Amino acid sequence: MTEFADADTAGGVRLAYDSAGRGEPAMLFIHGWCCDRTSFAPQLTHFAAHHAVAALDLRGHGDSDRPEPGAGVYDDISGFADDALAVARAAGFDRPVVVGHSLGGLVSLACAARRGAVRAAAMLASAPVLDPEGKAALAQSFPAIAADEDGSWRTAFASGLFLPTDSVRRDEIIAQMAALPAEIAAAELRAMERFHGASALARTEVPLLSVDPADAEPELRAESPGIAIGRTVGAGHFIQLEVPEQVNAMIERFLAINGL
Repeated sequence: MTEFADADTAGGVRLAYDSAGRGEPAMLFIHGWCCDRTSFAPQLTHFAAHHAVAALDLRGHGDSDRPEPGAGVYDDISGFADDALAVARAAGFDRPVVVGHSLGGLVSLACAARRGAVRAAAMLASAPVLDPEGKAALAQSFPAIAADEDGSWRTAFASGLFLPTDSVRRDEIIAQMAALPAEIAAAELRAMERFHGASALARTEVPLLSVDPADAEPELRAESPGIAIGRTVGAGHFIQLEVPEQVNAMIERFLAINGL
């Protein structure tokens, strides 16, 4: 059942989330660019067996409120981190483990960089954290996405996120990513490009996991020597949907070795 957090986020945004399960540590799942909370359905079901879990719709997505775009509304990762932590409070979670996909990976790292906010963070197929070439590619795509009123550019872009063998919710996700208003999609791209990953990593004192990182492994390890890094086999960008058994096993091991 969908619940709502009348959270103390900027503008009093009402945020939708699903919750289930019981047990510590609680786990909060944060979706990626132009997606919604259903992209973590396999993890919500799996981890609810032993943990309290929740998956939220960030502002502008799914069943959450969609405020008008403006400075700081969609173009700042810290605002999305506010959303995530507000839902954690609404769900009654005490310092949850945050798990984010793509854009949500940066959001999970931003949460982890806040002292005392979370116990650990996992980034799944994250947007670029450090990679200057990846960030430059985001910046170059901004004009095309801002003008993509009919979603055709995003349809082509989203199609490229899947391997030919990927099949789980492929057409649905492509359509979903093309349907978000272009102004919001572009602002979120700007948020990813502006995010200062090195600074966030330097402030993070909790355990970190990165699965299928967009950045090269040496660069991540140089900034965060203790980070755990994993790789999946046989999936494109949406690893948590296409190969959930691999992703779930890595998250479980990450929790176990860190005593969580």
